[in-house]
Amino acid sequence: MSMKNGKIIKAPEGLERAPDKQGSLKQNGLSVIKFCLHTEGTTGSYFLKDHMLLFVISGVYTVRFNDQEYTVRSNEMVFLHKSIRIDYIKSGEPGAEFMLDYMMFFLNESMLEEFVQFSGFKPTNNVNEITPVSIIQVNEITRSYIASLKPYFENPDEVQDGLIRLKFMELLFHLGHANDQFLHQLLQPNHDKNNDFGKIMEENITNPISISDLAYLSGKSLSTFKRDFQTLYHTSPLKWIRNQRLDKAKKMLAETSLSVTDVCFSTGFENVAHFSKVFKLQFGLPPSEFRQQCKRSEEKIK
Repeated sequence: MSMKNGKIIKAPEGLERAPDKQGSLKQNGLSVIKFCLHTEGTTGSYFLKDHMLLFVISGVYTVRFNDQEYTVRSNEMVFLHKSIRIDYIKSGEPGAEFMLDYMMFFLNESMLEEFVQFSGFKPTNNVNEITPVSIIQVNEITRSYIASLKPYFENPDEVQDGLIRLKFMELLFHLGHANDQFLHQLLQPNHDKNNDFGKIMEENITNPISISDLAYLSGKSLSTFKRDFQTLYHTSPLKWIRNQRLDKAKKMLAETSLSVTDVCFSTGFENVAHFSKVFKLQFGLPPSEFRQQCKRSEEKIK
């Protein structure tokens, strides 16, 4: 099954309204979300604001990033670095009524910093390249830890905030014991804050991301981000992103057969009517008429 273009969900925020969500635990930027559904193949896309660990209890979850696919099966886990867009296919096993059961753990920077201080773990600076997606070894202790979370989802309001934080700490200890190289990858000091400012902008043009999110990924306050952006690009972040998206949409309409809706979502717009309106303001024609004009021009050349 192909991973089709469509609206990109920002995670974890956008997952709270998912129809297949079975429960969630949240505390000060930390989230654990449990999902359970019957599916023979559901596709979609996420933009990850925070690091994510995905554990499959039963079924199959396939992730695609940069044209490479990673298949996660029962009792396996995948790590997904923050600030990336991924496509997915999720499906249940035929012999189990196509049931898919999985958990997503979202980790913010403050949790990672707290873990470093508490554990005494010293990340190495010798990691040459951050790996955006990696399959993680899961031992019996970690599987038992996952199973121990089930009662918390049944009465989430009774779970104290401090306990949620401790359970995240416990998960990191288990994963680090099984694979310390994973922790070295995850805990690279300030690896996002030192990223090239322009690179962060270029990588996130088509992601469903707010200006506050971009400031967060850049390691800057919102006011500093806006000031630095104005100095570098001589315009506001919103105008720059909109114009970049419109230029990409124009190129896709002229050179591909994707529908206007697919072009809209593929270039980061989240509403087709709004996309058509701003496209017409920028280029003088709505998307469908612009495409027809391109076709007529090609026919004249032939």
